Amino acid sequence: MIIKNGTLITSDKTFQADLLIVDEKIARVDANLDAPGHQVLDASGKLILPGGVDPHTHFDLPMFGTVSSDDHYTGTKAAAFGGTTTVIDFVSLDFPTLSESVKAWREKSAKAAVDYAAHMNLTRFDEQIAAEIARLPEQGIASLKVFTAYNNRLRLDDGSIFRALRIAKDLGMLVLLHAENGDVIETLTAEALAAGRAEPIWHARTRPAWGAVEATLRACALAAQADAPIYIVHMNAAGEVDMLRYARERGVRAMGETCPQYLFFTEDDLMRPDGAKWICSPPVRSAADNARLWQGLTDGTLQTVGTDHCPFFFDGTKPILYEGKPVAIPGKELGRGDFTKIPNGLPGVQDRLPVLWTAGVGSGRLTPQQFVALTSTNPAKIFGLYPRKGALLPGSDADIVLWDPNKKVRYGVALSHQRTDYNLYEGWELTGYPEKVFLRGRLIVDGEKWLGGAGQGQFLPRQTSGEFL
Repeated sequence: MIIKNGTLITSDKTFQADLLIVDEKIARVDANLDAPGHQVLDASGKLILPGGVDPHTHFDLPMFGTVSSDDHYTGTKAAAFGGTTTVIDFVSLDFPTLSESVKAWREKSAKAAVDYAAHMNLTRFDEQIAAEIARLPEQGIASLKVFTAYNNRLRLDDGSIFRALRIAKDLGMLVLLHAENGDVIETLTAEALAAGRAEPIWHARTRPAWGAVEATLRACALAAQADAPIYIVHMNAAGEVDMLRYARERGVRAMGETCPQYLFFTEDDLMRPDGAKWICSPPVRSAADNARLWQGLTDGTLQTVGTDHCPFFFDGTKPILYEGKPVAIPGKELGRGDFTKIPNGLPGVQDRLPVLWTAGVGSGRLTPQQFVALTSTNPAKIFGLYPRKGALLPGSDADIVLWDPNKKVRYGVALSHQRTDYNLYEGWELTGYPEKVFLRGRLIVDGEKWLGGAGQGQFLPRQTSGEFL
């Protein structure tokens, strides 16, 4: 196929060129290409972007007696409709060994409809686990995730995190860190419940922003002492951006990610009658935090925008139709009357690119090149997928989005293919939307037509020694 007459947008430039696709790859990028016998797609008036790379997704994740409502097929189908063609999921340490956990994840993720990779959750640490980390790269996994919250479930002590950082450094791996203060959260949660404060707003009030700020600086300090890189996930507070900038200015190899929910929503949303829809961890904060995060994206302090996609039904007692079949999965109603029982997580894997284009590029906050860098190229570089992913270069996978910058849509659950019963952006007027999406040269989304299928995604073994940006 030749895609002609489009405007290509990469992380560093915008230019007119044609694309020649041969055997799932981009074969040539040049003006006025001609290849007799090839199908020609006229992209006049359209933008051509590399497929989005979402570095932070959770599919089929058990939580609070239920499971997130998107599995590896439904979630990746939704990703494709939003212009994302690569996702990075997490392997939960649910078995005695890392290898057993990876094997179980590989089996359930094989239904993915776009290409996919994985981080390894490191939620236990002992000598056996420490020794086994070295075998992860040969299984295609080049990053570890650690937590400073979720006491007695996911959290590691600082000494174990420090050791993990040093092991990862020696292997060329990257450590991701969830930054909150688990001890403060435990204390405040117990006090809130004892006082009868169980509404959704108390989810945020028991997880104060100062805990995230302190934990971010502590993480950067541990990384500095280990002489290792670190990547702070889902940054949500203004002070976190300040701490990241402080560390980077002093030579710490620290990088940061934020998510759309932290750019648009605040604690006020948790006070709505349907406030449970906005419960995620860490929580959404304030308008001042929103503004500082936007500034961090604009000035390069933050490197990526992921989603932390982990949806649940708002009311899982009422089925929705998905691909013509009724589906009901217990969801946020499980915590009615007790915020600690509301499953933590939001839908977002489809929403990311359309919403960020309108609010970022459309408003002038971001250039089109920054948009591509934050949502595609930078995640691919950091996580060892570039230039196979995140690029419009000869030899790159032909993961291509034809973007209509003038298309206007009234967004919401009616346009969303995320398998849940609500959308955070219900009724938002968006300008700019994917028209066609190609995965390795195959058209999988054509307007509102789904041409893809379960299992067409490929597992992506990732390179160690990804780039520090």
